[in-house]
Amino acid sequence: MHMQIPISGSSFTLDAAGVAGFFGGDETLSAMATVHLYRGRRWLGWYNSPGSYTVAKRYGQLANSRLWDGLFPGPNPEPAEAFGLDGKPGPRYVASLSGTDMATGHLAYLTVQRSKELTCKRVEGTASTETLPATVTVIHVGDVTYKDQVEMMSTNHALLATIPITISVATCVSCAVVGDWLGFSLILLGIISSGVSCLVIGTARLHLQAPKTVTPGVPPGDGLLLTFRDVVVLKGSEKDVNAITKGQFSLDMRGGPEYRNVGLCSLLLLAQFMLQLLLIPQATLFGQVMFLSSLAASWIYNSFLSSLESEKIQGDLFYKALRVEDESIQKYCLHNRRSQAVFACSILSDGIETEEDFDAERILSLFVPNKTRVWNLWRAKVAGQLKSASPNKSFLATEQEKEGCI
Repeated sequence: MHMQIPISGSSFTLDAAGVAGFFGGDETLSAMATVHLYRGRRWLGWYNSPGSYTVAKRYGQLANSRLWDGLFPGPNPEPAEAFGLDGKPGPRYVASLSGTDMATGHLAYLTVQRSKELTCKRVEGTASTETLPATVTVIHVGDVTYKDQVEMMSTNHALLATIPITISVATCVSCAVVGDWLGFSLILLGIISSGVSCLVIGTARLHLQAPKTVTPGVPPGDGLLLTFRDVVVLKGSEKDVNAITKGQFSLDMRGGPEYRNVGLCSLLLLAQFMLQLLLIPQATLFGQVMFLSSLAASWIYNSFLSSLESEKIQGDLFYKALRVEDESIQKYCLHNRRSQAVFACSILSDGIETEEDFDAERILSLFVPNKTRVWNLWRAKVAGQLKSASPNKSFLATEQEKEGCI
């Protein structure tokens, strides 16, 4: 004998079919991308999550075979790119000693983004002209140790998943108590499909890959990451700086390169969407309300995870791997582009044993590339002063030098 179903006498039918498959898809994708960033997150996906269709279509593209390409058409990205851990182009990198000039990738992009969040220290001085302000961030890279796995964040945020898990289980049990087995089955299907997908995807291990060995005798890897207004100065050995300029995150996911398990999870999510599309309108109004309640709780949790800014978390994990402490990073504000050029060049020239090792004029031309007589004189003047052993350096042109430019 079952309890009387609440509001069973109502003739109103709540059609939640469209909400079940499409609502909250972007938030669910962002939440799923945190599986590899938080410790224990893979075990806490057992709740009826919305957006199953969107998630199935996105991560189904990881599965790489004719069968899976037919079910989930589109490009087959690498796991790290699919979860937003790779793929962003970085700034131009110019080494001050080795002459390297190259484009960088995702980790250099994270480095620049992290530098924008720092508080500036204003460099005292009087500028001859005031234009757009510029910044220089100096990073002293520590001794990078390439461990088997990148250290993950704590379980604090992941443990909040117990809230949507509890609500999903409670709504599922409520449907069973009143005998709405259709609502019970669909909520349970959502819990299982989300939990299994999170568990399978979370088996991947996050690694930091970069050239670990360098040619003996190579100079330090000091150099510049150049953007339009901001510049990041990297100081450290070639091996350590390579982690930023040539490194990348990689996900060691089981079952590659076909990733059949991920394809099966996406197929389960797609089946969940189809069943919910067809059967939710057939459940009682109470079952539909319980179903929507579980979705709403899960959507709120997924939205919270989305708000944590995945790139910032990646930057924190990356800096831990680089062994960069807070005191190893300093950001300075300067009056204009010329001041920025002189300041960055002086940082790079610090500690250089011989003048021949450092081409100051080449570095200055990266900031001020003009080839006029005036700017040629300015670069030569600044380069000469930087190489000078005198503690009292002057970057102002003499009257004789000014006359030579006329």
